[in-house]
Amino acid sequence: MNRLMHVASGPYAPPVPARELTVDSADGSRIHVEVHGPEGAPAVVLAHGWTCSTAFWAAQIRDLATDHRVIAYDQRGHGRSPAARTCSTDALADDLEAVLKATLAPGERVVIAGHSMGGMTVMAAAERAVFREHAAAVLLCSTGSSRLVAESTVVPIRAGRLRTWLTKHILGVRAPLGPVTPVARRVLKYGTMGPGSAPHMVEACARIVHACPAGVRHAWSQVLDLLDLDHGVRELRVPTAVVVGTADRLTPPVQARALVAALPNCVDSTELPGLGHMTPVEAPELVTGRIRELVVTYATIKEGA
Repeated sequence: MNRLMHVASGPYAPPVPARELTVDSADGSRIHVEVHGPEGAPAVVLAHGWTCSTAFWAAQIRDLATDHRVIAYDQRGHGRSPAARTCSTDALADDLEAVLKATLAPGERVVIAGHSMGGMTVMAAAERAVFREHAAAVLLCSTGSSRLVAESTVVPIRAGRLRTWLTKHILGVRAPLGPVTPVARRVLKYGTMGPGSAPHMVEACARIVHACPAGVRHAWSQVLDLLDLDHGVRELRVPTAVVVGTADRLTPPVQARALVAALPNCVDSTELPGLGHMTPVEAPELVTGRIRELVVTYATIKEGA
């Protein structure tokens, strides 16, 4: 079945990139990369989350590309990056490393923003020399480093073995999600977004998530189930800001608070009342604003410096 990967109009319709390229990762996986905005402008790298694609960052790309060079890429198996045999946090780090090498000049310093699995990608890459060469600052949106399934509140019962078991099997279901129907929108909104999310936000997210192949969704759910990147958080030494929605069921605020406590250089922490897991879509201006602040503070070379 041919499904539209994103909405075709409105604020969440992806802008046309200035150029596109394909990057080879360490194991030969092919990673689709988009570059937006003027060459020579301060650069921002965007890493999306599980079941999403570059389209997820449409609002940030449209705003930032007026005066930034915005580099967005599809995680392996997502969007226009083909599925790969290897699904692991090391592979995610390999892919980010390959994107940085292919798109940035030696020594160029950028802000890297990661949402959900994109934030985990940043944690996985924190010890890599290429990451440390290029990362001036980081924004972590709606993410966590370990105990994801145990601490998820998608299943509305008391925490414990039963909830963890049910959550694991719901998130790891192998069945295709099917077309985007009214019921599908309600299910997606419950699981991933705040109760006040506008219909056009829900529609944008549903189109993106439902386009993710079932096999890819399942394979990465197994990686997330076993996730342990606590060491990566401790190695993430660049200035880092954290954003989470208080109604996030997938990576609840307890996850963000653990990050804030463990990060060596946390410069800002924001909990957004009533918002869910899809913070770049649910609060586009705030997320874009945080990225801009990090660029101005940490990635812009000031005259006389």
